[in-house]
Amino acid sequence: MAFRGDAHKFYLKLRRVNHSSNSHKRLRELEEIQDIRTFYRTLDTYTLKLVYFRIIKERNGSGMIPIFITAVPWFLFLFSDKLEDILFQHGNSLWILFSLLYFFTLTSSVIIHFRERAWAVMHIEIIQDIIAERNEPGYASPTDKSHN
Repeated sequence: MAFRGDAHKFYLKLRRVNHSSNSHKRLRELEEIQDIRTFYRTLDTYTLKLVYFRIIKERNGSGMIPIFITAVPWFLFLFSDKLEDILFQHGNSLWILFSLLYFFTLTSSVIIHFRERAWAVMHIEIIQDIIAERNEPGYASPTDKSHN
């Protein structure tokens, strides 16, 4: 089993399908990004910048998950004596259920946090790319009738 990231796995998938002509253009991952780009291109630059600022806020706001993850153990520490009595009372196996639930929640939160940040960064990059394209000399706005 290889512990390579999603980027390398996508690269390998792209190489596999690249042998047939233009089949890489039908990859679900690329179509999804193209749909996002196509939509953002329909927005005027001012609105696009507002969307950009909102996504920056969302990206920075997703930092609440790590705060939650680090706060929960401290909260449980406050009640550790009572929690210990409940979980380990009379040979009770409740501690196993509690541990599994806690680690599942912790793992899920971390995965969600990094996926949310990755999506936010992708949207930010797409928006920045579109704005940069519009700032290049010779860019013809889709609403500019003189270049049709």
